[in-house]
Order: sequence, then structure tokens, then C-alpha cells
Amino acid sequence: MGLHMQVVIALLLGIKRNGHIFLGLLFGILIGCFFPSETYPNVYKILNFVGSAFINIIQMVVLPLVVSAIIIGISNIGDSKQLTKLGGKMILYYGIITVVAVTIAAIIAIVMHPGLSAKNLVHPEIISHIQGYVSDAINYQRENITQIFLDVIPKNPFNALAEGKMIPIIIFVTVFAIALSKAGDISRPLVSIFESIFAATMKITDWIMYLAAPGIFALSASAVSSFGFGVFHNISKYALAIVLALAIQFFIVYPLMLKIFSKVPVGKLYAAISEAIMVAFGTASSSATLPLTITCCEKRGISNRVCSFVLPLGATLNMDGTAIIQVISVLFLTQMYGIELTPLLVIEIALLAIVASSTSAGIPGAGMITIALILNGIGLTPEQLVVGFSLLFTIERFVDMLRTICNVTSDAVVAAIIADNENELKYDLLLGQTPKEEKA
Repeated sequence: MGLHMQVVIALLLGIKRNGHIFLGLLFGILIGCFFPSETYPNVYKILNFVGSAFINIIQMVVLPLVVSAIIIGISNIGDSKQLTKLGGKMILYYGIITVVAVTIAAIIAIVMHPGLSAKNLVHPEIISHIQGYVSDAINYQRENITQIFLDVIPKNPFNALAEGKMIPIIIFVTVFAIALSKAGDISRPLVSIFESIFAATMKITDWIMYLAAPGIFALSASAVSSFGFGVFHNISKYALAIVLALAIQFFIVYPLMLKIFSKVPVGKLYAAISEAIMVAFGTASSSATLPLTITCCEKRGISNRVCSFVLPLGATLNMDGTAIIQVISVLFLTQMYGIELTPLLVIEIALLAIVASSTSAGIPGAGMITIALILNGIGLTPEQLVVGFSLLFTIERFVDMLRTICNVTSDAVVAAIIADNENELKYDLLLGQTPKEEKA
């Protein structure tokens, strides 16, 4: 099947599976055009209320999702004693890919300045308030640098949980998860509890995604109602920045990874997983695509030992496409609100994006859920940036489908590299040749 036909099938599959989301976005744009906020203030208030409620509901699951995902991911790696070597390589390659991803995203966002074109959409008083808030936070950090480091070590983890201080929470949970992994079988009952919490949180996230259509409808309608149809011109550079960063990751970074660390031909690997890529685009879910990703990789020569270990953990922890979108989204918001971007702040955003993306569930919309973790890390909340946050959701579904392609492809790339390193890749199958034993 030709590449153009694969793209057409992916687009049709995406529209079919996410038709309600696209309809919500379309009707939201139409309602926003027909009911401008100045003429119909009550309609705008209702739309704004529904959109803000949707954002609040999303924030509700951030804490249990982050805590349970970190504990499960780290403890499971620790339990795989026989696969320590594979685990080390997996962490190395996933780490390289994700660090490169956030670096590319940060550079593109800083060079293109996508947030400046949307700056006129925010009231000057709100901009001044946000700038003052962040300025006070930065000044406090500069004057109390030693105290900042002390504050990230939670004296009372439960207080940090109650107050939603994400960085101290992440530090404590990471140390706790490592301890669980070293405790052996006696820790399994507790890990099982967190696995149940994660499963329940993902179920809640599924329910939240049922509200995605009305939520995105309200957010897009309120944005267009308030700013007019020209709002899409204001965020066009934001969309272009994301597409460009994801394209660089897909067409340049992954091939370079394969060339540097293995002998795997990129064209053959992409062809082998093309079906998984199409389903990833259509479902916007790396978790839903996982069974097909494993099947595609195993059929084309990657051993079951590698696939069964690397791909499930990758679908949980490796979200470089999500990290790209989160970095650009947060930098878009900071530029939109006129927040001074110091090198230290950009590095902080990039590091938080690595953590936030790795704790994102492999389901549609999960990247926007954990973006609250990054904002919290720089002293802000989605409620403070409600105008900018509503703009992110106007194109969220489209970029969500693109980022899933990168997430799924990077998992397959790392699996192929590790299989090549461990001599567990059958090149005759990958190259589409008949195995030698069958020739005879």
C-alpha cells in the first residue's frame, strides 16, 4: 500500500474514531461566531463556566495519576531482575530521545515566539497580574536559593500531597518507589494497591474524555465568542511550531538514533510498524495501539523477550511526543502572558515536561492533564491562565493524534535498537526476506 493511501486511511480512521470531538470543535466555532460575547454576554458566561469546569475536572486526577504512575514504573523495572541489562539500555535510549525532544521543542518555541501573536487576546490587567506573580516567585527563588533546595525535600510528604506541591511529591514518590523495588516480594501488595489506583485513575480519565466533546465545544466556543474567528490566526504559529517539532523528531531524530546505535534500516522499520502508526493516529492512544505495536514488531523479527519488556514500559513511561507538545504549550503560555523567559526557567520547564510526559496515561488528552504539573512547578495554575488554556484545547485533538504517532514510533525504535544490540533481531524478517530455514 502506498504512503499516500496510508495517510488517507489514517485520516479517515481518525475522523471515524474521534468524530464527536471534531463535531464538538466545529459546533463550538460556529456557536462562538454566532454569539459574540459583547452581544450575548450570558451565553458567553455559560460557555466559559462549562469550559472552566472541564479544566478543573482534568486537574482533579493529576495527583493520583502522577503518584501511581511513578511508583508502578520504577518498581516494575526493579522487579525485572533478569532484565537489568535491558532495563538500563531502555532507560538510556528513552532518556536520550526525550531530552532531544524537549530541547528541540524549546528551541523552536523560543525562535518562533508563537505566544506573541496571541498576546493581544489577554486583558492587560491580567497580564500585569500574572507577570507580578511570577516576578515575585522568581525574586523569592533568587533570594532564597538554599531554601528552595530545602523546600523540594518534603519534611512532611502528606502536607506536600495536601498542598499539591508537585516537585516535593515527585522526589518523595521516586525515592519511595526505588525503595519498594529493592524491598522484593514483600512490597508487591503495596505496589498492587498503586496499580489499582492507576487503573482507577485511568478509568476516571476515560470518563473525563467522554466529556471532551462538550468541554472542547465550550472552550472553543468561548474563545471564538470572545476573540472572534481570528483566534485561529493567533494560534497558527503555535500549531506550526508543534507540527515542525514533531516532524523533526519523526523524520530526523529517530533515523539518527537507529543509525548511531544500531544497523536497523529506518525505512524497513517504519514500513513494519506502519499499521500501528495509522492506528496511533486514529485512536490518539499509545495504550490502545500497544497490542498492535507488539504484533507488528514481533512479526518483523524483534524478539518477544524485548517486545514484552520494552514496549509496555515505553507505552507507560516514554512520551517524547507528549513532552514536545507540553514544552511548546507552556512556552506559548509564558510568551502570551509576557513572562520573562530566563534560561533557568526554560530548563526547569523542559525538566518538568520530561517528568510530566512520563506520568501521562497513554490515552487521548492525557498530555493536557499533566501539563498542570509543569505550570505548578513554575508557580502557576491553569485557572490563572484560563484564556490561554482554552486556546490550547482548540487544536488539542489534532496535535494529540500527531504526538501519539511519535510516542508509538519511538517505542518501536528503542525496541529495535535494543534487539539489535542484544542480537535478538531477525533481519531476514525485518527486510521482508524468507527465513533461511524456510528456503531449505
